[in-house]
Amino acid sequence: MVPPRPVVHAAVFALAALQALASDTFIAAVYEHAVILPRAAQETVSPEDALALMNKNMDILEGAIKEAAQQGAHIIVTPEDGIYGWVFTREAIYPYLEDIPDPEVNWIPCIDPTRFAPTPVLERLSCMARNNSIYVVANIGDKKSCNSSDPSCPSDGRYQYNTNVVFDSEGKLVARYHKYNLFMSEEQFNYPKEPELVTFKTPFGKFGIFTCFDILFREPAVVLVSELQVDTVLFPTAWMNVLPFLTAVEFHSAWAMGMRVNFLASNTHNTIMSMTGSGIYAPDGARAYYYNMKTEDGRLLIAELDSHPRLSPASPPAVSWSSYASSVEKCIPDERDFSGLIFYDQFTFSELTKPEGSITVCQKDLHCHLSYKMAEKREDEVYVLGAFDGLHVVEGQYYLQICTLLKCKSTDLSTCGQPVETAQTKFDMFSLSGTFGTNYVFPEVLYSDVQLAPGEFEVLNDGRLISKTKPTKPVVTVTLFGRWYEKDHL
Repeated sequence: MVPPRPVVHAAVFALAALQALASDTFIAAVYEHAVILPRAAQETVSPEDALALMNKNMDILEGAIKEAAQQGAHIIVTPEDGIYGWVFTREAIYPYLEDIPDPEVNWIPCIDPTRFAPTPVLERLSCMARNNSIYVVANIGDKKSCNSSDPSCPSDGRYQYNTNVVFDSEGKLVARYHKYNLFMSEEQFNYPKEPELVTFKTPFGKFGIFTCFDILFREPAVVLVSELQVDTVLFPTAWMNVLPFLTAVEFHSAWAMGMRVNFLASNTHNTIMSMTGSGIYAPDGARAYYYNMKTEDGRLLIAELDSHPRLSPASPPAVSWSSYASSVEKCIPDERDFSGLIFYDQFTFSELTKPEGSITVCQKDLHCHLSYKMAEKREDEVYVLGAFDGLHVVEGQYYLQICTLLKCKSTDLSTCGQPVETAQTKFDMFSLSGTFGTNYVFPEVLYSDVQLAPGEFEVLNDGRLISKTKPTKPVVTVTLFGRWYEKDHL
């Protein structure tokens, strides 16, 4: 039977509409938010007072969401703790929590707010997404009742989770993620019993989501990218910057490059807590980023990304991280090598005493090799090549392999590894490599004043991180940050 002509026309129109919705690129937004904090986070307030504070923060977030939508953004990520702040006791945070249902319930809170228990925050976030036709990502708190039949049920009869939610452009709840790797100060929250692997599909790619400290662990971060093959990772965070390797912008940019994935990182902004650094990152470098420790301003970032970065011609090739360094002559211990601490980890250092040359430094199985030429060898600045191969045990336990060229705080070698933000030395070239035992290596180049170097360096497929500009801007650190997940529990 031949279908009537209007039906054929309707089918053709629907197909064309679907094809139009699918896009090779999309516009992403992140908002770094200077959170309005409760006066005393350790004290319990009424639900009404808690909601009043959250509405003040959501007023600001709504303004950023409207502006992003007006500029054509398809999705916006807002920060961890961006609606009520941090450092709560378990009891004090309870009035801020809502019972967030599983997205499988197919719910748009904006048009059906009474379907579940009172959820004014979810309702408002849903309406922000729906009214502005944009995906909205936010971080709030989830509460779930439990009872004595559950042996792990807390004594107060409820689980409390640090939670990300995602609403689509119609306001529908499409994702809920409970943070698995809690930071040491998050005593107000519970760990989920198992790591959650949360993904969802859009017309502009497959997305995954996790939160802050999760990025340093295999589950869920690596599994989402390496096994579930997401195109873009959404990353609400409250990141406290730690030089020289773990400032937000350098590590998050490096992670996107090392994992070959889009990465939307939205940080809270609080200079007292050293929190700043948000960005929109692609596998080939930062598309937009913000780092500001001088003022208490929020910032909206907007940039275009490939919907499927692995298919993009700009996507970097796979890297054999130890290939080049393994071909270099083996390490010979040098009496001039010395030890120093970086973030409590004991590095082996060797000073760059000449304006150009090649140098190798080793620790355990890690051999780090550097070829370099300084534009000018300054007498007032000292650089070293450092290696660390071991278990980091401070705010968590995770196994690292790090090769780094870095500026010392002063000409006194005992200051090497201490935080420093500024430098004056430029390089005509550098090439850094290492004999890594892991494929998870993240390349970082950090210039003076905590500035990134998008497009000014590249990683060759034999594992060398090399400069592309001559001379470079003043260098603070050039680093290959290896994360050896398989050795964490050995």
